[in-house]
Amino acid sequence: MNSRLSRFLKSLGPGILFASTCIGVSHLVQSSRAGALYGFGLLWAVLIANILKYPFFEYGSRYANIKGKSIIDGYRQKGLWVLGLYFLIVMGSMFFVAAAVGAVTAAFMDNLFGLSQQFPNLAGWWPTLGLFAICIVILLIGAYKVLDSLIKIIGSVLLISTLAALILTLFKGPVAQPFHFFEPSVFNPGDGGFLFLIALMGWMPTALDLSAWNSLWTLERIRQTGYHPSLRETLNEFGFGYWTSATLAPCFVLLGAYLIYGSGQVLPAAAGDFAHAIVQMFTQSIGSWSYLLIAASAFSVMFGTCIAVFDGYARTTERVLQLFRSRPSQQATANGPLYRITLLAIAVGALLIILRFGSSLKSLVDLATSISFVLAPFIAILNFRLVTGKDIPQHQQPGRLLRWLSYLGILFLIAFSGIYVWWVL
Repeated sequence: MNSRLSRFLKSLGPGILFASTCIGVSHLVQSSRAGALYGFGLLWAVLIANILKYPFFEYGSRYANIKGKSIIDGYRQKGLWVLGLYFLIVMGSMFFVAAAVGAVTAAFMDNLFGLSQQFPNLAGWWPTLGLFAICIVILLIGAYKVLDSLIKIIGSVLLISTLAALILTLFKGPVAQPFHFFEPSVFNPGDGGFLFLIALMGWMPTALDLSAWNSLWTLERIRQTGYHPSLRETLNEFGFGYWTSATLAPCFVLLGAYLIYGSGQVLPAAAGDFAHAIVQMFTQSIGSWSYLLIAASAFSVMFGTCIAVFDGYARTTERVLQLFRSRPSQQATANGPLYRITLLAIAVGALLIILRFGSSLKSLVDLATSISFVLAPFIAILNFRLVTGKDIPQHQQPGRLLRWLSYLGILFLIAFSGIYVWWVL
């Protein structure tokens, strides 16, 4: 038993990092908004997205364990055009994702420390610039080791806070009647609810192209610890992080439904006001004494998400460029020249997008999440083909249940993405 626990702890890390990227925007922002706007009317969308996307995220960790290389290397094996198309997807979403996460994180940072009140001349994009600088410095100094340790601590704090708020909210009951589990209006493409539905599922639990990060973090964890876990250990570790975040998503929907839906309150569009409203939502259940604790927890998990986003995209970009230069023997590292340059490029690109959208946090988040959802079918099909290819031993390929879940997931992603693109065009 001790031996099994020891092996699990050695492999623990990539799944927790993944969970952190999920809990950030998709849970704190989108799930809370879903509950506040529609009660339980979009709970089905949250549950279905988490279940049907699971295989394609798991395949990133599976491929890395089996092949000893990232799933991005698998894209290159499928052809240079596949790698190029994947790189275009990364470039098409990277700055928007970083901007959305950065804007949300800066809003929670401002809410916690009161920066805009203490330093009114530094309002606007200056807090975000400072936030990005801190993230980059942490990654360049401590890299994966600091990121891995930080996420485990702050994730635990938010998990406990969320469960405490949920239990107390259930005892108090809803401010209005949120018990309808289907909202038909969101299926009308001409209605704003449909756009929100796509945005909600786009990052539920997170963008599908981020599945490559799982493989990169799995390899980095192996390099860091010197321990190569079995396939089952890798999948169990990833599953632990994934299903923990998947369980928390409905909790945020319930909090929004019980505390805001039908009350006449609305979640503000302005970043700072939105962050305050989310923290206030928690303290309505736990008590005003907990405001500082919740504000710190919310900022901490978003800060971890922001660091993870910078690290994940920098590693991904570095690996893609290495493969374009025909250097597969090199490893994606946290201190290489390409990694450092990409970190700076992400910060600059994200800041430009934040300046474009100004204070409209919800618009920026909805755009970023919608882009992710439209691009998801390609990644889903590619990941599935890689782990079911002839070069993967039969006993290490997905089982029958996971295969069928993959087929359903691909149909789900193609159907909704197709409807969205048709309506937009």
